[in-house]
Amino acid sequence: MSVATVLGFLFGIGLFIGSIVLSTDHYLVFLEGAGFIMVIGGTLAATFVAFEPLYVINALRLMVSIFFQQKTGRAILTGEVGRMIRWGYMVQKAGLPALETDARRLRQHDRFLAFGIDLVISGYSGQEVRDILSNTVETTFQRNTVPADIIRSMANNAPAFGMIATLVGLVIMLDHMGGDPSKIGPGMAVGLLGTLYGVTFARIILLPTASKIQQREEITRFRNFLVAEGLALLAERRSPRYIQDKMNSFLDPVLHFEIDRMLHRGGA
Repeated sequence: MSVATVLGFLFGIGLFIGSIVLSTDHYLVFLEGAGFIMVIGGTLAATFVAFEPLYVINALRLMVSIFFQQKTGRAILTGEVGRMIRWGYMVQKAGLPALETDARRLRQHDRFLAFGIDLVISGYSGQEVRDILSNTVETTFQRNTVPADIIRSMANNAPAFGMIATLVGLVIMLDHMGGDPSKIGPGMAVGLLGTLYGVTFARIILLPTASKIQQREEITRFRNFLVAEGLALLAERRSPRYIQDKMNSFLDPVLHFEIDRMLHRGGA
């Protein structure tokens, strides 16, 4: 569970509800089924028209995933450097075939890394490994960020359908008002709820969700580029220390891996 995401979501909803509680005793006036249906239903309808259903369903499913912790974090990047250095020592001692055991073990858990190891074992040059994996990283990133684009489109549509709900409500209000001006206030309040729902739905749920999905995919892309560089260096038969220094150049200095510290612990 991603505690920060859950707390942020609850805090946003809490601010919205809290402002209502502090402002009025007539809480039920903020519940208006027709406006809610117009915003949610209209947004989903427009999204299914604009995008293929399979991608829309996948995007809706991913909206729930933001509340769970992502596996790829800053600390894991240091671990990837350490893994490449360990493989560097294995290649020095037993050659590239020594990586086959790890490739079989990773095949179900990390297909990108397993694919990269297969390229190295197959005898591709470092530049060839780098080119193939870079293409894999970019195309995977483009596919995986489609849900974020769909959710951003939903965020753009939600306020528009909120405005439509407001206009419908105002037309109905004016039609039923007759000669009684006292009905303008309550009728307009109900009509404006559609706009409120649309803006709130977009700003508290949809846009933050799209940003979270986008950010997580960018982190994964960076991790995969780091791994791709490490595998290319293995294909070039670079020394473990060179692998360390080259891969550390991608990272924040706080996350740098140090062979000397690893060897010191091993000796201890």
